[in-house]
Amino acid sequence: MFPEIHLGALGTIPTYLLYLSFLYTGLVFYTASRAHTRHKDTKTALDLTLLLMLGGFLGGRLFHVFYESPEFYLKQPKYILYFWNGGFVFYGGLIGSILLTGIYTLIKKLSFLEWGDFFAPIIALGYGLGRGSCFLAGCCYGKFCSMPWAVSFDWDPQKLPRHPTQLYAVFWELAVFGILIWLERRHKPNSTEEQTHRGRTFYVWLLLSSIGRLIMEHYRDDFRGADYGGLSISSWISLGLFSLAVAGLSYKHFAASKRFNKT
Repeated sequence: MFPEIHLGALGTIPTYLLYLSFLYTGLVFYTASRAHTRHKDTKTALDLTLLLMLGGFLGGRLFHVFYESPEFYLKQPKYILYFWNGGFVFYGGLIGSILLTGIYTLIKKLSFLEWGDFFAPIIALGYGLGRGSCFLAGCCYGKFCSMPWAVSFDWDPQKLPRHPTQLYAVFWELAVFGILIWLERRHKPNSTEEQTHRGRTFYVWLLLSSIGRLIMEHYRDDFRGADYGGLSISSWISLGLFSLAVAGLSYKHFAASKRFNKT
């Protein structure tokens, strides 16, 4: 839609990167405010935020390089560093973020699930609004669409009407964000049941986000690497995360029932 912002003699700025820069700057401030509201250590929250962003950047970029376009980067390795040209995979970033924050919480003897609950709404908000940058850049586009809300992109010479899959993700994840905030407010962060509930918000985000991603993948039409069994790698990862979330929530339900029976 608007892949670049032209600044005359100053050149151009990729809308994708500018949008994300403002978004994630805002999310840092939201994280600090949320840490205060949720009675969390602000320094730890910001340290984890830095690791989330670093892991997201490195994981997202490396997944694109080594899975989506390995042949190109093998011939032109210098372009691995040209990240401003785009080329990031959300699930690669998620895996990178989980690895770094997992190592940090292990070293600091912190509860990964406790902080996962804290960051789940932030990740939902960041991922949801972040897909707006994909819409502006014209990437992650959908298949042909005959519905009234279909959109076309400047890069397409045929100007085919397509599903705005980027906006589907925006609306879905913002709804997930609202659900997570509602779940949080059902019990106080320092209640006696906090141990039982720990991880629930994180698992609910995994569950709902993976469902949304599966829907989005069904309508997408851009190249995302080779398919396996008729499904993209992102679809398989979504199914894996869905299964993990179901297992985690089932365990939480069992633990809560056992605790209730003891009382």
